[in-house]
Amino acid sequence: MRLGRANLDRLPSGIRRPAYDVSRVMPGIVHLGLGAFHRAHQAVVIDDCLAAGAPGWGIIGASLRSPDTRDALAPQDHLYTIAVRAAEGTAYRVIASLIGSEVARENPARLVARMADAETRIVSLTVTEKGYCHTPQTGDLDERHPDIVHDLNNPDAPRSAPGFIVAALARRRAQGLSPFTVLCCDNLAANGHTVQRIVTQFAALRSKDLGKWISDSVAFPCTMIDRIVPETTDADRAAVSNALGMDDAWPVMTEPFTQWVVEDRFSAGRPDLAAAGVELVADVKPFELMKLRLLNASHSALAYLGYLAGYETIADTMADPHFARLAARVMEEAAVTLVMPAGTDLAAYRVSLLQRFSNPALHHRTWQIAMDGSQKLPQRLLGAMQERLSRGLPIATHALAVAGWMRYVTATDEQGRTIDVRDPLAKEFAALANEAGPVAERLAPALLGVAKVFGPFGADPRLRDAVTAALGRLYAQGARRTVADT
Repeated sequence: MRLGRANLDRLPSGIRRPAYDVSRVMPGIVHLGLGAFHRAHQAVVIDDCLAAGAPGWGIIGASLRSPDTRDALAPQDHLYTIAVRAAEGTAYRVIASLIGSEVARENPARLVARMADAETRIVSLTVTEKGYCHTPQTGDLDERHPDIVHDLNNPDAPRSAPGFIVAALARRRAQGLSPFTVLCCDNLAANGHTVQRIVTQFAALRSKDLGKWISDSVAFPCTMIDRIVPETTDADRAAVSNALGMDDAWPVMTEPFTQWVVEDRFSAGRPDLAAAGVELVADVKPFELMKLRLLNASHSALAYLGYLAGYETIADTMADPHFARLAARVMEEAAVTLVMPAGTDLAAYRVSLLQRFSNPALHHRTWQIAMDGSQKLPQRLLGAMQERLSRGLPIATHALAVAGWMRYVTATDEQGRTIDVRDPLAKEFAALANEAGPVAERLAPALLGVAKVFGPFGADPRLRDAVTAALGRLYAQGARRTVADT
């Protein structure tokens, strides 16, 4: 038996189910990037809003490329289970806020029409950093990106997230409709401002008037989301289906902790997010930097160096006290670069992060976190390093994390086995690594010269010296010994 609306009353009593009439929900949000992260966080918040009596905020999800999520969820009426895993046990909840789905590449015109419809008041995104077709160091649109080139030549059949947003906004403008809010939920620095710049730059390439209208009329609130969401495995699916007594093809695994901070600036209204636990603020930046430089930076350090040391998951890595100490030091050294609102307890947040990373029930693979490092390093590590250098502070711990990334993207591990490097610049990194060889004094400067990642900062001799020294230690004695000696 498959999970679906007709079977909700057959769920065991211990399974939390939608506390509202699912048949009455109408769409108000189109979400681009229908992955596990969205379904473990924003969709759960909207589920709470629907339960509070706001049926006009259902979600139409869109996968930009793969049909896998649609194919798994459509046969079960887009219902799915969120499994919240803690050391003491797992809590299961069925989410019904997702009421339909699209696969952008199958029918781009239909997705544009969905977004352009007057009932769509928010278009939200979790397309990962690389999905914005931008240069992470500058935050500007990459006009030479193949999807951007395609979308400029095919404005009514886009491929990219910026292309879809601009196509839909252009249609609403032509029809005299007010614009929707563009709500970025990805780990970009100043994500709302960055996406506004990318979208406006793309729109201006189509029409300067359109670019100005978007700049003047569309709200792009900044946000910060904090929740760890590992990849769902076949074993996870089996465990969830066993708990439900029926099959769920695409459940989501996550942790108990959840936080969403949103700049309260919307073009066309919003649900009562505060009632669902969202922190609505005037300035998200301090919280965004807190997450990027404490959680995400230490996560990346653990991912690259932990993978090289042979650890499969973050919890496995944290079980090694030397790596737990490394994560704590990354956070400690980044904390001095943060200026937080009164009442923020950074020390308590850091302690909570170490506890969350150590959650034995959360199987978050180091390889998964290591993906797309070229898009992540500028926000997670490089900004804090520049800030510390400006204050005359050392950067050795962060430099070791960067060196771990460099060693990882050579695509060969410490035992000579191939690493499946998933990154938009993977081929460029492999070519540089092949030319430089396993010599820190050649490899580090070569990778620091990749402007799309490091920009002008890559030429700073203080960065070069620190990273080269750390990379040399990794080659000489391996990740585990290097971290133990740090």
